[in-house]
Amino acid sequence: MIEVKGWQKTSLIDYPGKMCSVIFLPYCNFRCPFCQNPGLVKNPEEQPSISVEEVVEYIESKKEWIDGVCVTGGEPTIHKDLPELLEKFKSIGVFVKLDTNGSNPEMLKELIKKGLLDYVAMDIKAPLEKYHIAAGVKVDTEKIKESINIIKNSGIDYEFRATVIPRLHKKEDLQKMAELVKGAKKFAIQQFRPNITLDESFQKEKPYSNEELEEFKEMFKGFFEKIEVRS
Repeated sequence: MIEVKGWQKTSLIDYPGKMCSVIFLPYCNFRCPFCQNPGLVKNPEEQPSISVEEVVEYIESKKEWIDGVCVTGGEPTIHKDLPELLEKFKSIGVFVKLDTNGSNPEMLKELIKKGLLDYVAMDIKAPLEKYHIAAGVKVDTEKIKESINIIKNSGIDYEFRATVIPRLHKKEDLQKMAELVKGAKKFAIQQFRPNITLDESFQKEKPYSNEELEEFKEMFKGFFEKIEVRS
């Protein structure tokens, strides 16, 4: 069974409209320089483990006010036994949200087919031609496109989101990123926080102002059913 390497018992911001528990899974196939969970990516074996049983028991005991669980990382979909983990949460009757980079459409398809997901949040890292820069590794962008289509046509709740950073994302890059998921139910533009990053040089990066993020939101208003800024 997958090891849980981080656990936030309650959160009001990680699952839209729900009080949830957040679990962090180790390892990632990307090396995004702006990653805010570097310990889960670089040296997860050094992070303390939490038993899945403890998490499940806690959520089940607090079900009168915890609605769901958000499974994040790291990249959850690289774990072959992810379906088994999610089945444990579904068996106690809570909603399941998955955070993903979209690199594993096969796993996404399996999870949706088995009815193990209620919400998916997929990160859009960059325009396709610059994905390798933002992800820090070579990326099969056909898989990114496939995941986008799977999510859009899944029939479950979802969002696409982009953490925007001046060094990586100019206005024309954001235009291409928005066009990549145009027509989606929901798109979130997220503020970059330089306090903890995988590449330490990004800790000196000045984020876009909230006003600039609002300008980007106005630019892409007609692209989506709903668009929001998370600052």
